[in-house]
Amino acid sequence: MEDICIRNLSKSFGDKVVFDGLNLTIKGAATTCIMAPSGAGKTTLLRILMGLEAVDSGSVAGLEGKRFSAVFQEERLCENMTAADNIRLVMPASVSMAAVLAEMDRIGLGSCAGQPVCVLSGGMRRRVSILRALLAEYDVLFLDEPFKGLDEALKEQVLAYVKEKTTGKTVVFVTHDKMEAVIMEAQIIEPFA
Repeated sequence: MEDICIRNLSKSFGDKVVFDGLNLTIKGAATTCIMAPSGAGKTTLLRILMGLEAVDSGSVAGLEGKRFSAVFQEERLCENMTAADNIRLVMPASVSMAAVLAEMDRIGLGSCAGQPVCVLSGGMRRRVSILRALLAEYDVLFLDEPFKGLDEALKEQVLAYVKEKTTGKTVVFVTHDKMEAVIMEAQIIEPFA
């Protein structure tokens, strides 16, 4: 997987300059953690990389023709579908329900597989979002504060699972928690410092 090269990227919302002339290289086939204070532009940068937000000027290379998967800060689940069906939405039809249930068991979701996500706790919903993103077919995975809302013991379990599933893949990861980046063995960059 090639590197993602960001050159002279500028983005403003009205009079608010989010970043101006940002240059950054994100290594392919590795996990890169973007750290910065709240409001610095991390989520905006991810949205630009995913093609969800237009830039004012500059360029991004290395993402052409790539498939993306993402965990957003807010849950983007189909509320009335079951947890298992939300995950299956992004998977090839050839993957069996038994395989999905086995992965759900690994992060403590086996008991809620048949429940609609609208009745799940925040931590369960977060894990459904993570699992759905990880089991999709992708070239680049974007994680925007993916572990927020998980208690410490659960966070450890899910972090280990995510690290295992993403080894050798291109992951762009936003967090405020340096320990999460360390556990993920991510290269930490602070582009807005």
